[in-house]
Amino acid sequence: MPITQLIIRLFIAFITLLVLTRLMGRKEISQMTFFNFVSAISIGTIGASLAIDSTISMRNGFIALLVWSAFTIIIGFLDITFPAFRYAVVGQPVILIKKGKIMEKELRKARIDIDTLQTSLRKKNIFSIAEVDYAIYESDGTVSVLKKETHQSVTKKDMNVQGANAKVSHSASVIADGKVREDNLKKLHLNRQWLMDRLKEAGVQNPKEVFYAEVQTDGTLYIDQKEDSLPE
Repeated sequence: MPITQLIIRLFIAFITLLVLTRLMGRKEISQMTFFNFVSAISIGTIGASLAIDSTISMRNGFIALLVWSAFTIIIGFLDITFPAFRYAVVGQPVILIKKGKIMEKELRKARIDIDTLQTSLRKKNIFSIAEVDYAIYESDGTVSVLKKETHQSVTKKDMNVQGANAKVSHSASVIADGKVREDNLKKLHLNRQWLMDRLKEAGVQNPKEVFYAEVQTDGTLYIDQKEDSLPE
């Protein structure tokens, strides 16, 4: 391919992509859903092919870009106009924590493990799951969090926590998906017997019945059992 033709192709591809991106709106960047991700990759690939693939005529490459961008704009219009269509293409938000309780079935549905959830909460400056009232996994992959209201009078029984003798410098998980985290117990200078005693006080006989348990800074134990059903 002659240098002159390559430069012309690059110029046309650049201007076309710039104009089409402006027409499609900022949503392609600011709210990257699964569909936006696929659309952006496809448009970029077509633009690159138009720029450097001499087997594709500039006319066909330009038409391909226009048609694919038109598809994206039409889908965006349908997305705004018809909620059912939006849910089918983009998906719906998933509630990961509801009324302070972890929804483990929803976690599996969203393909998120407890460590990933904790990481997302830490990015919101939340270092204990016990602080969270609601956590929602949005369609763009972010997690929105509503913390428990500090002025609410919440008892330990309401939060499903039991008293403990130990005081710790930071909260840490001691059970995740039914498995005891011996390493965290050791870091907190606690042992398995202490954990079993606290579980029995809460009416739990086996750690396998617990989806998540966390020692709080005041020494109390936050327990979330393997149950998703909650009253509306």
